[in-house]
Amino acid sequence: MSNYPAIDALAENGVSVWLDDLSRELLEGGDLKRLIAEKGVVGVTSNPTIFASALAKGDRYEEQVKGLVGAGADTERAVFEITTDDVRAACDMFAPLYESTGHLDGRVSLEVDPRLAHEYEKTIESARLLWQTVDRPNLMIKIPATVEGLPAIRDAIGDGISVNVTLIFSLERYRAVMEAFLEGLERAREKGLDLAEIQSVASFFVSRVDTEIDKRLTAIGTDEANALKGKAGIANARLAYQAYEEVFGTARWAALEDAGARAQRPLWASTGVKDPNYPDTMYVTELVASNTVNTMPGATLDAVADHGEITGDTVHGTYEEAAALLDRLDGLGISYDEVVDLLEVEGVEKFEKSWTELLATVTDELDRAKAQVEGN
Repeated sequence: MSNYPAIDALAENGVSVWLDDLSRELLEGGDLKRLIAEKGVVGVTSNPTIFASALAKGDRYEEQVKGLVGAGADTERAVFEITTDDVRAACDMFAPLYESTGHLDGRVSLEVDPRLAHEYEKTIESARLLWQTVDRPNLMIKIPATVEGLPAIRDAIGDGISVNVTLIFSLERYRAVMEAFLEGLERAREKGLDLAEIQSVASFFVSRVDTEIDKRLTAIGTDEANALKGKAGIANARLAYQAYEEVFGTARWAALEDAGARAQRPLWASTGVKDPNYPDTMYVTELVASNTVNTMPGATLDAVADHGEITGDTVHGTYEEAAALLDRLDGLGISYDEVVDLLEVEGVEKFEKSWTELLATVTDELDRAKAQVEGN
């Protein structure tokens, strides 16, 4: 139980609340412990942008950076050490939740280098190295759902690595992600691995869909077009949940479940509202369904805790309406396939840019620490 009725209502409806933020300041300053205790946070996701911001703003990395300079570490090595240390510490902080939820939650996600998004071999190598280095059972490795990422997802699951599949925009790609998950579990079963210990979530991005489609609706400018603004992201996610129910309602899945496997949960990502005209909680309140995760930036979590209205399941019974909405967009000349393909390309580019910024930030910190050492 948290201190907030809306957060408790999400849990009661089968939604796990994860925080889309991680820094040493959160870890060591006590804020993350408070969020766990008071706001029902049961997991964390991280990304390069978050790490870069934490390094640039805080001073809690100074001693480690100095040590890395003394050890002769280059930027790539420093990034690896800093990020894996923070994630390991977060895994330890969430260990009690990991145990109390039967290993379902208490999860912390760490991303492979996004520059590898279109390289299968290097992605799976990176996933294995990160998994071994952090060495915590409640870790999840984030792998992007690119075409090249799909076999890496399959093989990571097959190795017993828990995976957070990221950057999913299209329903077709989501089905391919679930197929990779099932194939991975079947390989893990052949190896005799404990399927119950292999967890996965599929991160379906929401607000970015509205941002792109709203832009196109504005360009059309008719009353019909304007009436459809802010609805595509939620409709797309609801149809994703329909696909989830279909795939995890098959005899193939039942056989894996009988062997101890747990379903790959849909995770609603990009849930911070980009348009200030929209309710700041809508990507949470409108996507309430059992066995899901909602990973929220701090501002969205605060908004939900403060004034979120959770009315129960808001996904079941909406599939026909959601499909009709996408059909209406198509009728206006907005191509669903074109939009989701563009969003994936842009998503990878944004992740790569964030990684480059993280490298630059770490380089600056190393240079500063080196100058201090030499000055002394």
